[in-house]
Amino acid sequence: MSFLGLVVRNLRVRKVRSVLTALAVAVGVLAVVTLSLINDSVRSSALALLQTGRADFTVAQSGVSDVLNSNIQQVDVAKVGAVPGVSTAIGALVATVRLNSTYPLFLEIGVDAKDLHPFGIRILQGRAYSPDSTDEVLLGYQAADNLHKAVGDEITVDGNRFTIVGIYSVGQALGDSAAMMPLATLQTYQRQGGLVTLMFVQLAPGADMAAVRQEITDQMPSLTTIRTAAEFGRADRSLQLINAADEGSRVLAIVVGGLIVMSMMTMAFIERIREFGVLRAVGWPRRRVLGMVLSEAGVLGGVGAAAGVGMSLCAVQLLQHSSALSGFVHLQYTAGTFWRAIYTAAGMTVLGAIYPALRAAALAPLEALRHE
Repeated sequence: MSFLGLVVRNLRVRKVRSVLTALAVAVGVLAVVTLSLINDSVRSSALALLQTGRADFTVAQSGVSDVLNSNIQQVDVAKVGAVPGVSTAIGALVATVRLNSTYPLFLEIGVDAKDLHPFGIRILQGRAYSPDSTDEVLLGYQAADNLHKAVGDEITVDGNRFTIVGIYSVGQALGDSAAMMPLATLQTYQRQGGLVTLMFVQLAPGADMAAVRQEITDQMPSLTTIRTAAEFGRADRSLQLINAADEGSRVLAIVVGGLIVMSMMTMAFIERIREFGVLRAVGWPRRRVLGMVLSEAGVLGGVGAAAGVGMSLCAVQLLQHSSALSGFVHLQYTAGTFWRAIYTAAGMTVLGAIYPALRAAALAPLEALRHE
């Protein structure tokens, strides 16, 4: 019998224990992969919010618990616009409302009518809203498709009735799933007069971005500039907590899963002491015994990883239909997702198998054969 065949046979002989060990790995992989998917999606959605406008970088209030809680005075928008090297600075008020059970987190974006084109709004159908209108909105084309709305239809948002005067696109999924209205109108409905959530800044040709960003933060220390995902934590501390929880869940899953695997394989080791003694007596070197036990753990880890990813697929499908996440969080698999599954399963099996493997390799043949 080949070495691999012996490994498979050993696992088949102890079917229940093998299944339970693989299941422990699968549950750990399920937890890590699903939580990582949610974290990645929240991070992507949050960053997409900052990239909704056509800008070189975004300005937000520094150190808030949630970027949607950022509050910037409109007078600061004018100050940023006057910074040397800045071409335009556009203030936008962003709010989330419950539209219906399907869209519990629907985005409203308030932007002055004169800023729609610089902001990057492309009108696909209809027209832009009037500068002083209080009952006209633009609807993103994805939101229009999902809600089955067209130009001329009415829509009720947060108890206020609006007429859809145009369908727009910003070329970004989150922005195209929102509604836009005059800034003053949204400020009135949200009771946030004179405030915006974010500033979208475009630079003049040839301007030094680093110098401009530094000048903004020097003049207004309460604000921070954001250009990349790595810089997002400056404005949103909740993302830092999410990242920490994600890392913690991975470590916890590996440690707890590793202990379960170790418990299972140690029990198997005790039952197989005489078997290991026979193998050592017929000439198997220690490294081969060690390799056999680790190989058995590796097979279980591979099966567990595959099962965990499959279970995660089912969990993700349920989450995508959850009303709590619909319309704001978009879950999708990436190559990194599968790498997380692999190294989680590998960490659990190596951590769990190394002790029983070392004990099996260290057995003296005569002592093992005398074991009852």
